[in-house]
Amino acid sequence: MRVAVTGATGTIGRDVVRVLRDRGDQVVAVSRNPASAGMDAIGWDDLELSGFDGVIHLAGAPIDQRWTDEGKKKIRDSRVDGTRKVVDGLRSADPRPRVLVSQSAEGYYPRGNQPVSEDSAPGSGFLSETVQAWEAEARKAEDLGVRVVLPRTGVVLSKEGGALPTLLTPFKLGVGGPVAGGDQPFPWVDVRDVAEALAFLLDNEAASGPVNLVAPEGHTNKTFTKVLGRVIRRPTVFPVPSLAIKMLYGEMGSTVTEGSNPDPSKLQQLGYTFTQPNLADALRSQLG
Repeated sequence: MRVAVTGATGTIGRDVVRVLRDRGDQVVAVSRNPASAGMDAIGWDDLELSGFDGVIHLAGAPIDQRWTDEGKKKIRDSRVDGTRKVVDGLRSADPRPRVLVSQSAEGYYPRGNQPVSEDSAPGSGFLSETVQAWEAEARKAEDLGVRVVLPRTGVVLSKEGGALPTLLTPFKLGVGGPVAGGDQPFPWVDVRDVAEALAFLLDNEAASGPVNLVAPEGHTNKTFTKVLGRVIRRPTVFPVPSLAIKMLYGEMGSTVTEGSNPDPSKLQQLGYTFTQPNLADALRSQLG
């Protein structure tokens, strides 16, 4: 296949490019500076997607930043406007790609311990509203005859970036512990499973709409903390109060002190087999 990938140089994008290349696909990055992408690349301006078989859309400002008014605008605009630009590129393409895999997030769902499926109603607040608008832009490609898949990813574990390096810092200092009581769900997934699953969804004609992309082994913040401490041989006896998180992260701290509990059954029923279903094994593999 010939596949265009936005966000190709990011934490997830690098693994996606590797997975696609390893199976023989031709991968082209979509970049604001194609000359600096370090691979075959096209620009965002006047995005030209003619002749591609599929598109994997990963680009967007990181959610794990302090949610100031400016930060919120950057998060929302980068994801909603960026996705609109991809769909506009699909609209003008001839021949047109057959499939768009547009990354989404478990932030769509209400916070709480109740298991949620792809048919569950959305939550409320900034993150859920942003995800809803983001997905709505991607689904406009369905009107063009493009199959659209929306993988709602959980907390992606990678030694190269994202949440894991941040989580490691207090543990390495010997002051790691559960956050805000630790009973909130922690929907995790190894970055290699994200990459493999995105490639799987790109290929699988039965896949469409939202698909929860979280590991099948469920954890709370407390049990995740215990496993991480055991893997890196550090204590986990210093609980972090929710007030400290709110002071450090502001409104964004709600993504740490609360959680959702997505059910990955749809992805498994489509035929995907997780390469890292066990948290301890995934952490050992990532952290050496």
